[in-house]
Amino acid sequence: MNLRLSTGPHYLHRESTQTLMLDVIIALVPTTAAGIYLFGSKAAWVLAVAVASAVICEYIFQKLAKRPVRIMDLSAVVTGLILGLNLPAEAPLWLPAVGSAFAIIIVKELFGGIGHNFLNPALLARGVLLASWPARMSVYFMPTRVLGITSAVPAGPDAVSSATALLRPQGYEVYDLLMGNIPGTIGEVCKIAILIGFLYMLFVGTIKWHIPVIFVGTVALMTWLLGGDPLKAVLSGGLLFGAVFMATDYVTNPMLTIGQIIFAVGCGILVTVIRMTKAYPEGVTYAILLMNIATPLIDKMTSRRVYGTVKKHA
Repeated sequence: MNLRLSTGPHYLHRESTQTLMLDVIIALVPTTAAGIYLFGSKAAWVLAVAVASAVICEYIFQKLAKRPVRIMDLSAVVTGLILGLNLPAEAPLWLPAVGSAFAIIIVKELFGGIGHNFLNPALLARGVLLASWPARMSVYFMPTRVLGITSAVPAGPDAVSSATALLRPQGYEVYDLLMGNIPGTIGEVCKIAILIGFLYMLFVGTIKWHIPVIFVGTVALMTWLLGGDPLKAVLSGGLLFGAVFMATDYVTNPMLTIGQIIFAVGCGILVTVIRMTKAYPEGVTYAILLMNIATPLIDKMTSRRVYGTVKKHA
């Protein structure tokens, strides 16, 4: 029996971790399919290695630590899949293997397993990969389907840095940004697929609208106030993917709605500041991680008075 302590009100439901993770996987199917279609078999291999590494590492660690093996709850599959979708299709296969191992062993299991990590495992793993191998993580290729070929795209005019793709979104039409006819990671390019997954999770009640909508809305508003194009800012880079699939992680965002609103606004402000100051080509990863760290403070600031306690008077 698992005892979960959280802020009231409380309600009984029949959802299990496996059910929630399965819903996330289903929501990721359109994005995964679009990424494989656009980038070809190399994308499929990157995703497969990322998922396999996550599941195997969780199994081995839990066996060695003599903990219950919980790979059937599908949380490792979700971690591996999200990490893989955050990688370039041209990434060498050791990169998703190392990233998933770090996400599962260091970020998740060493903190006690699912529900105990204070940072999003896939997101921190991506951040570590970005810091460790920036050349392999920040150079993206145009999708092979857009180029009309099925083989690997050679480095050259078709290979663009993330700075080119994200800081100059005016170089792409809205249609291209929506359909994925742009350079980027496997999962972030096709915005239509991401939105389909978002609507599915809203429909089945896996997530609420507050964090994704306020996160994206804050970026759009701030971009407009700073003289940029809000629509293209929203459709560029990994903003939509991060807002829908990573910022909504149950464990690493605040418990109460007011806290989630503060969390989302903070994410949006940080993304816009990083983008506009050009300190880094894309700020979604680090913005969400920084707000993950701030989540305990947000929960403390927005917590309700515990029932039955005596209110202190000045």
